[in-house]
Parts: sequence; structure tokens; C-alpha cells
Amino acid sequence: SYAGTGIQKPDFLATVDLDPNSPTYSQVIHRLSMPHLGDELHHSGWNACSSCHGDPSTSRRFLVLPSLVSGRIYAVDTLKDPKAPSLHKAVEPADILAKTGLTYPHTAHCLGSGDIMVSCLGDKDGNAEGLGFLLLDPDFNVKGRWEKPGNSPLFGYDFWYQPRHNTMISTSWGAPAAFTKGFNLQHVSEGLYGRHLYVYDWSTGELKQQLDLGSTGLLPLEIRFLHDPSKDTGFVGCALTSNMVRFFKNADDSWSHELAISVKPLKVKNWILPEMPGLITDFLMSLDDRFLYFVNWLHGDIRQYNIEDVKNPVLTGQLWVGGLLQKGSPIVVGKRLRGGPQMIQLSLDGKRLYVTNSLFSTWDKQFYPEMVEKGSHMLQIDVDTEKGGLAINPSFFVDFGDEPGGPSLAHEMRYPGGDCTSDIWI
Repeated sequence: SYAGTGIQKPDFLATVDLDPNSPTYSQVIHRLSMPHLGDELHHSGWNACSSCHGDPSTSRRFLVLPSLVSGRIYAVDTLKDPKAPSLHKAVEPADILAKTGLTYPHTAHCLGSGDIMVSCLGDKDGNAEGLGFLLLDPDFNVKGRWEKPGNSPLFGYDFWYQPRHNTMISTSWGAPAAFTKGFNLQHVSEGLYGRHLYVYDWSTGELKQQLDLGSTGLLPLEIRFLHDPSKDTGFVGCALTSNMVRFFKNADDSWSHELAISVKPLKVKNWILPEMPGLITDFLMSLDDRFLYFVNWLHGDIRQYNIEDVKNPVLTGQLWVGGLLQKGSPIVVGKRLRGGPQMIQLSLDGKRLYVTNSLFSTWDKQFYPEMVEKGSHMLQIDVDTEKGGLAINPSFFVDFGDEPGGPSLAHEMRYPGGDCTSDIWI
């Protein structure tokens, strides 16, 4: 993304060569620039995933790119030429707003029906009220809203559905009017940030339950059920309090939560707060549900936990890659690390973990100004899937500070064949 960097260029989708035997390994081999300025491409999803398995009319062809700031949603064709994706269609914010009243699109998931659902974080004025879930049909036309009228959450961010339990659960970042200006602790006390999980009836779009995570669960961001569709449990990463919370179903079909992993804040001097949280901004689970990985964007570490016993996660790996604490070497592969680990994506076999370090341009500028000035990067971590353990691959480093258009900010990553954070089995 170039949004917020001062460089007046549109955001782009980078294609990176991951084949160690290729002459262009660890390089950006294609850049698809968007037609507009100021989109702030953030998260992404596929038009079809495992929930469409067995439907010959669907294929994982289009990458769905919501623009968090402009409200535009792009569909990118990755099938025609996988090494050089092309723009297929843009869903304009005016069309979305006129038909649904929704703005600030965030997470996109495909549905078994072929439709695409996108969580939206606010109304036209950046208020959290009036938000909800946008439905696009398979041709990326606006269908309307998914949730039943009057069943909107207080805040929005991520969501994950599990049809076998007839449940969708969404999370709560904050009001766009607050988070787009950078992080301000006063906004938390003013109630402009979330701490709830919202539990929906998947078949009706009715909000059935609100789970208050309390003071241990401030800013619940990414949420994932276990990949095994029969399991009625999963995790959510609470950024500000740096806790992983496990949610699970009770015997009476209601849902509960408990603290699973806690990262202690560190007492610091000359910083915006007297204590620095780890800031868990992203996490995922391996496809076999054996390992959970999360990042502490401010502290700078990536962690691996064995979750074969979901009630007792065991730390099996930890690696420092940048961050404000600068533990370990700040230089990797001959390059100086800027920022902290932010988004992660895991290969299907669980052996390669990819990491980027931009969160959101105004937050990047606030906490890691050098990264905004010099660009972010992408690393690859080798994973020991037998005993556990993490190690940096010294042969892989993509420096987005060296982009032809100037230093840029890299955020989410997707695999063309599906990945650990987009595929939902039914």
C-alpha cells in the first residue's frame, strides 16, 4: 500500500516467487496497480474456498480485495495468468453505500452458496453504529446485507462461520472515526473500541449472543475456528491486552470464553504508555489444528504453540524479528528489520511461515515511522512441525523499500491454492 506514505501512487497487488529453484525466487515478479489513489488495501479473501467443494460451477479464481479506507472492493483474476493477475471488476463505494449504507470493508469470506460476504466497520461518517455484513453475488454485484435487520454488531472487524454448528462469530476493532486517526488510549475509555464477540445464527443472520471479553479482551481482532468442522471451539487474538482467548460451545448451545494465553506488558520509559503491550495483531492455526502461531507487533516476536490439547496450549517456538524491543539481531539476511511482525500466512504443509510487518498506515506512522519512510518487508520462517521450533530462512527476504514506485507497505498474503486463514470446511 502507498496510502498514508506521502507517495501519490495507487496501491498494488504484488506477486512473489516462492519457488527456491526459480531464478526469481524471493522477488516481486508482478505488480498489479489499482486504478485509484488512497484505497489502503488491507485484508483479502477468495471468491471460492473449501466451503464450495463439490460445486463444479465455482473455482478459486478471483481474489477479493476490500479497500479499508476508500470502501472500494476489487475482484482480481488470478486464473488467466497466475504469475500476472489482472483486474476483473471494481465494486464502487457509492454503489455499496446506496444499497446497504455500509463502508470500511474489511474481511471477505466466500460462502457455500457462491456469494461473498464482507464485514464492514462503519457508516459513511466513520461511526461504528450502522455497520454490518455486505453480500456480493458470484459476479460481484451488491445483493444487500447478510444480517437480519436490527441485528448489527456494535463494532466490526473479522468473522468466521461454522455451518455444522449453525454459527458465525464476529469481532470488534473500533469506530473508523477513531482508528483511522491513529491509536489514542482516550478513545478506548470513551468507548470507541470493542471488547465483544458477536454470535450469530448462521442460517437466519440473527444476533443470538454477545460475549463481553471484559478488561482482558480489549480489541479482539482476528478470529478462527479450528479447521476441523466438527469442533465447536476456536481462538480470538485480543490486541490491546495481548491475550489469546478461546471460545467454545456449552451443552445448551450457548457460547463461552476463557483466557488461553497471556502476553505480559513490559514496563517502559519514554513511550506513549507506561507499559507496552505485545499487541497481538494476527494469528493462525495450521491446517491439521496442531499448532497455533501469533505475532506481537510491538514486542517483535512470533510464537508457536502446540494446541493438540486446546485447553492447555504449550509454547514450542519463539523468534524475534524486529519490534520495539529489538531483542535478537535487528539485522537479518544482511538487511535491517523495520517494524515488527504483523501479518502471517502458513503453507499448506505447515512448514513455511511468511511474515509481513505493516498494520495500518496511520498506526505504522505512529509506532514505526521509519517503516513508513523506508518501506516494509516480507520474511519466511522455517517451521519444525515435529518437535516445534522456528528459524529464519536466510535465503528469503522481500524488501518493499526497494519498490520501483518508492517504499511501500506490505500487509496480507494469500496462496493461490488456498491457505490457513481463508478456507472453511463444511
